[in-house]
Amino acid sequence: MSLFHIDYYSQSLAKITDIYAVAPDDVNEIFVKDNPEYKRPPKLLILLHGYSGNSSDWVSGSAIRELSGKYNLVVVMPSGDNSFYMNAKHTGGKYETYIGEELVAYARKLFSLSDKKEDTFIGGYSMGGFGAYHIGFEYPDTFSKVIALSSANLVEGLANMGGDNLIANREYYELCFGDLNEAAKTHANPKVQLDDLNKEGKKAPAVWMACGTEDFGYEVNKELHTILKERGVDVTYTEGPGEHNWTFWNWCLEPSLRWLLGLD
Repeated sequence: MSLFHIDYYSQSLAKITDIYAVAPDDVNEIFVKDNPEYKRPPKLLILLHGYSGNSSDWVSGSAIRELSGKYNLVVVMPSGDNSFYMNAKHTGGKYETYIGEELVAYARKLFSLSDKKEDTFIGGYSMGGFGAYHIGFEYPDTFSKVIALSSANLVEGLANMGGDNLIANREYYELCFGDLNEAAKTHANPKVQLDDLNKEGKKAPAVWMACGTEDFGYEVNKELHTILKERGVDVTYTEGPGEHNWTFWNWCLEPSLRWLLGLD
């Protein structure tokens, strides 16, 4: 599968940023002719990395190149810095807009992809899992399905956060989420997002979520599953032995892709 590393200027981020992308445009004919996934045009999947990661994480940590070819998917992997994929107030901090609008349009144009939401997906792990469902819920007319692995759904605990925690200090979270005492009342909270979608009569994207039973975020992810079910989201939940690492995320990757494509 072709591997691209692209630097380009983002209006939302006000800087040169980079993406990795894999595209099944060089798959040997032997592997294409009997593969039913090649009876349709390729679909788009945006994959988001976790805290302290970068655009190369999925390429170096997972089998996404091989699976891109197997399932005829163009996979685009941006750099989200440590933004939690939110729109910060400062100039150049609009990561939600960058992913949900600018990057989707750029990838569709670059790879001549469909502009239909049923052909457009988003996923991620940890911070990127949060970013995937957050952006998916913000753009339900763009994304039809979301993959959320070991998601970092920490918004409701931000108000009680002390000066430092194991990941970062309070000032960092304020940069991402604004006033931490008010964050749970905003669209940083999936409860608020989904309640507003329901008021507007809009349907949220379907979600495939998973978490390892030894993951420090296990209880938070079970709680998130309950939140999504209570608000009518079409959610598939998977758990199994595993920690917050690539061993577990690789175990999830192919089943989640098959779910995206309606194969299981």
